Amino acid sequence: MQYLPCGIYHEYYQQDHAWWQTRFVIGKMILLGIFIFYILPFWGGLYWVGVATLTIYTIMGALGVQLLIGYCGQVTLGHAAFIAVGAYTATLLTLQLHLPYLLSMFIGGLVAGLWSVLFGLPSAKVKGFYLIMTSLAAQFVTVDFILTQYVSQIGGRGQAFSLPPGSITIGPLVLDSDLKVYFLGAVLTILLTMGLANLLRSKVGRAWIAIRDNDIAAETMGINIITYKLMAFFVAGFIGGIAGAFWVSTLAALSPEHFQWFWSLWLVGVILIGGVGSIYGTIFGSLFMVLIMEGLKFIIIPLTPVYPALTMKFLFLKEATFGLAICLFLIYEPNGLAYRWWQIKNYFNLWPFSY
Repeated sequence: MQYLPCGIYHEYYQQDHAWWQTRFVIGKMILLGIFIFYILPFWGGLYWVGVATLTIYTIMGALGVQLLIGYCGQVTLGHAAFIAVGAYTATLLTLQLHLPYLLSMFIGGLVAGLWSVLFGLPSAKVKGFYLIMTSLAAQFVTVDFILTQYVSQIGGRGQAFSLPPGSITIGPLVLDSDLKVYFLGAVLTILLTMGLANLLRSKVGRAWIAIRDNDIAAETMGINIITYKLMAFFVAGFIGGIAGAFWVSTLAALSPEHFQWFWSLWLVGVILIGGVGSIYGTIFGSLFMVLIMEGLKFIIIPLTPVYPALTMKFLFLKEATFGLAICLFLIYEPNGLAYRWWQIKNYFNLWPFSY
């Protein structure tokens, strides 16, 4: 429940359903837009643009995981497979059939969504641990077998698809700079986040939440849980496919190594740290994990002249930091950063009656 500031109340349902319910919130969102589309890209420098692009990709990838785990109660540990399907589909359509990049991206999202539904079919009969094993099968069958052994060999390219400069275009605009890619990612993230948030406010979203809370009770109330579960898998796969197709624009060559199982685990960790069942949690978790890893680089790089072995061990330190962060959050902040943000907002909204 979100509390309004003391002394402010709504008189109409339209006000209660509005995205931004007070002038203060509207002002905050305008400032956020100025920061995203002006201050960060034009004053932050290319380094922070790169960090922001990685954060955007993480948010888009984690949105689908948040939908499945946080809103529908379907545990997944293989979401990188659907991101990979979207990336490879968009790349093949762009390079082989010369389709426009945005159209290839959309088709990549559809193919990834349908592929996700295929591996979501067991959710009609199994859940919990068995569903986890099904999602793992999606990861290994898709990335380690189909993409690595067959799709990557198309055109005699070996294990990677090279993306010639200028091959990623939107109309006359060529995505040949980090800044252009960042703007595309920012717009896509906003559209996907708003689309998912609106979907969660609809009948479909309420059905997903009912299934998450108690699928037996939901079925008793007349909800077709199989249909809605498969719908959740499709939407999550579609979002993942869009994320993969976007990430292609940042790569010089596309390889299955970009979609290993650790990335699926990473996305689950993002929503655990950010907060399960919260879109805010997806954003906060992505920001936290990306910035923590960048901070780790700042610590490691000055030490490499003294301890050269740290350069080779950075990947292991990254994984150890990731595991430690999850453990600490599960112990001390099990509801994630989104819950803490909710408490802080309500404290100021209810002041002077915050007690």
